Amino acid sequence: MTADFRCDIAIVGGGLAGGLIAHALRVRRPELAVLLVEPGATLGGNHVWSFFASDIAAGDRWIVDPFVSHRWPDYDIAFPGHRRRLDEAYYSIRSTQFDAVLRAALPPDTIIAAQAIDVTPDGVTLADGRRIAGAVIDSRGPGDLGLIDCGWQKFVGQELRMVAPHGVARPVVMDATVEQDDGYRFVYLLPFGPDRLFVEDTYYADGPEIDRDRLAARIAAYASASGWTIAEVLHEEQGALPVAIGGDFDAYWRSTGPGVAKAGLRAGLFHPTTGYSLPDAVRTAALVATLADLSPASLHRTLHDHARRCWRARGFYRLLDTMLFRAAQGPERRAVLERFYRLDAGLIGRFYAARSTPFDKLRIVTGKPPVPVGRAIAAIRAR
Repeated sequence: MTADFRCDIAIVGGGLAGGLIAHALRVRRPELAVLLVEPGATLGGNHVWSFFASDIAAGDRWIVDPFVSHRWPDYDIAFPGHRRRLDEAYYSIRSTQFDAVLRAALPPDTIIAAQAIDVTPDGVTLADGRRIAGAVIDSRGPGDLGLIDCGWQKFVGQELRMVAPHGVARPVVMDATVEQDDGYRFVYLLPFGPDRLFVEDTYYADGPEIDRDRLAARIAAYASASGWTIAEVLHEEQGALPVAIGGDFDAYWRSTGPGVAKAGLRAGLFHPTTGYSLPDAVRTAALVATLADLSPASLHRTLHDHARRCWRARGFYRLLDTMLFRAAQGPERRAVLERFYRLDAGLIGRFYAARSTPFDKLRIVTGKPPVPVGRAIAAIRAR
């Protein structure tokens, strides 16, 4: 079939994973012809992404730094019996900034605003019949999550403009002093300005269903209880992130096309416990930018093997998720997280980066657990 476009790499999906790969290739491999296929009006969609300084290797910071919208030197957590400030830098990226920076960095003819309806290892067919020829990376979001045994981290977040300054000085990554409901509940705060605050109502829950109106009402109630008067809602987003307990990685990979290179959630590249994919998206972009062989077969092999190694290396986190979702009941889930946040700050940082050491893993599981040992063992055996 005759191609309307020819390129070295066609990236399908202009979200976080696909956009960062396009950016990395533009910076490090400007001689390559790269196309980014995204039907949405905004690259990156409608999101606020955040990460800890320790999530990103120093050598990879060039990939993500241009997109950062907000920076803070530390953050807080709060539980009924334990409050703590952690001296670790925290960063946020807003999709509006992501879109603006990426469009400024890429040549205008790099971005194709169209829907991909057929993706193969060496080509893309668009909804209007046009065809792209070149090695393909598919980063359009998750594959068949029915092939993964999941819990969920689900949320509604709103950026609020307050009538008066809110007084929140730094991010509150977990305020778990709130009433517990539908699993483990906490509120997440990002101070975007003296009178602007991102407030997210979040749950570690068994199902992905989101009652948007109920969660929005809880955000309003939280603001009122904190003494804030909301002038307007500037932005809203919602989502349900998979928390992996188990599953068949190879079947999941094949569910979106055998032989097609993949990135992001489509490749199964997310932290099993938090569902966050930004650190993996940065690492994948760094990897692709170093590849000498960008043929379809080599690209698929490299990204498949990278994703499979990550999946296999993260079995410990899926084990913890089994205990959190299958063994912990009611208030025990909050107790599990409260105990975790009493541990060493370096251990906490390595956990979020999915780079826990053997000693970290031992430290996490030793001591008196909030979940009865017998019930935990039964949940593990039932996997």
